[in-house]
Parts: sequence; C-alpha cells; structure tokens
Amino acid sequence: MAVLMREAIGGTLRRARTARKRTLRDVSRRARVSLGYLSEVERGRKEPSSELLAAICEALDISLPDLLTEAADTIAEAMAAARPRRPVGLRHMDLRLAGAPDPLAPSLPSLPSLPLLPTGHPVAPQPVGAKPVAPVRAAA
Repeated sequence: MAVLMREAIGGTLRRARTARKRTLRDVSRRARVSLGYLSEVERGRKEPSSELLAAICEALDISLPDLLTEAADTIAEAMAAARPRRPVGLRHMDLRLAGAPDPLAPSLPSLPSLPLLPTGHPVAPQPVGAKPVAPVRAAA
C-alpha cells in the first residue's frame, strides 16, 4: 500500500522533533496548536493545512521546503520498495520495428501475397471447390 502524504509529513515532523529533543508540549505551545492535534498530525491521522505546517516548521526551526522534500523522499523510497521497476531505457527491448526481423524468432517461409481488387483491397481466398465470385461493381 502506498504511503500517504500526511503520513510522510507526520513521520518527518516526528523525526525532526525527536532529533531536536523537543517534547510535543513544547512544540505545540510554540506553534500555537493543541497538543492532541499535533500528535494526530505526527501520527499521520490529520491532514495539516499549509498555515499549520508553516507554524510547526517555525517552532521546530526547520524550513517548509526541507520538510516537504524529506516527505517526498520517504514516499519515493516506499514506492520503490513496494514495486521494483525496470529502468526506462530498457523498454526499447520490448519494442520491435515494423517489418524488422526478430533475430531470436525462427525464420518462417514467406507466404504468397493475395491478388488485389481494383480498389486496392485483397481478394479473399475461396474455399476449395467453390465457384469464383465476381467482384460487385457500384452502379454508375
């Protein structure tokens, strides 16, 4: 399952707070947000507004871009761990050019080409023993 943005932001805020040896109570007072709400934000249960994030970042002495960059890195790491992807440059190996022979495929004998009607469409093959059918022409 994918990591939600609010979970990544909350985890980043908690790591920043604990790295600075600050308590929830201290940060909540400086940011002017309730202790319970700050706890919910750190646990990824609440989606904080941009104003609230700016206040919490100021209380922790970190910049908002640094917070968002670290949260984005957390999401990218979780996605990479959940679903390993092939490098983009190797996709060309799955593609084949029209008409280019596949060097790994066994060579097949070429099939005879079908005759064409005056309209340029191929004539459908007739079953064995069937009478040939003349093409229908539009009335002038």
